[in-house]
Amino acid sequence: MLAACGTQAPRPVSDRGEAPGAVPPPPTFRSEGKKPAPAIKYSGGFYKDDGPGDKPPEDIDAIPDAIPRVEPLHRFANNPYSVLGRDYVPLREIRPYKARGIGSWYGRKFHGQKTSSGEPYDMYGMTAAHPTLPIPSYVRVSNPANSKSVVVRVNDRGPFHSGRLIDLSWTAAWKLGYIGEGSTLVEVESLLPGQTLAAAPPVADDPIARMAAAEPEPPLPQLQDARGHFLQLGAFGNRDNAEALKARLARELGSLGEKLVIQSAGKLFRVQLGPWPDAAAAQQAGGRLRESLGMTPVIVQR
Repeated sequence: MLAACGTQAPRPVSDRGEAPGAVPPPPTFRSEGKKPAPAIKYSGGFYKDDGPGDKPPEDIDAIPDAIPRVEPLHRFANNPYSVLGRDYVPLREIRPYKARGIGSWYGRKFHGQKTSSGEPYDMYGMTAAHPTLPIPSYVRVSNPANSKSVVVRVNDRGPFHSGRLIDLSWTAAWKLGYIGEGSTLVEVESLLPGQTLAAAPPVADDPIARMAAAEPEPPLPQLQDARGHFLQLGAFGNRDNAEALKARLARELGSLGEKLVIQSAGKLFRVQLGPWPDAAAAQQAGGRLRESLGMTPVIVQR
């Protein structure tokens, strides 16, 4: 139940800042048509408790794909990072990429939350989260089961659930036809600058930029320095990345999320769950996480 995307993902995995001169993402299209909002039926799946929100666009199929363009890579979102005991080394250049694997999606539970690029997640935009592709970059995602394909902009990190390749926005998954299933087999292929370049829409019409400007940045909470046994879930060189993962996990862990803390040591910020009174209690909690969420935390003591 760890999304990718989390919408927010880690931050070297992501940074909350935008590189100087960065080109804003393509705007999200809102149709003026009068089609009724789609009736979403779920057949279960990884995100069966998620959905489109109360007022989805009237014509989802009319929302255009992302338009590939030349953009500077994010200063921090492409740095190496570690989540749930696994190390990730993102690509630091745009180059050919093609893979086949399980695609999932994330929706209203993360809508408006910051992504690894620092931009608010828009579930009605054409975006995606990937563990290692450059941020930002563009990929074509195809569903072999129905021959449908979409073009999305990678601006987030995730998914960190074992066996998943990419997390798509709710709209992208809708257009690929697997909303009800939660996940499906997809093919992902990078689109290099110049392949399908088109004129960028006016910056003034960028809804993501307006979302970011409308909400002032809240101050970061004080770091906690409790003592005891903890389950370490992620480690980052940038605090914003740690805060992003903590927020993502808090939504997935329910009441257990209240035990999430960020511990600072030197230049590292560690996301941990605890404290637990002893190693046995920590091991028992770690076992529950492995069984229910597929997490593989590391037990640490301080």
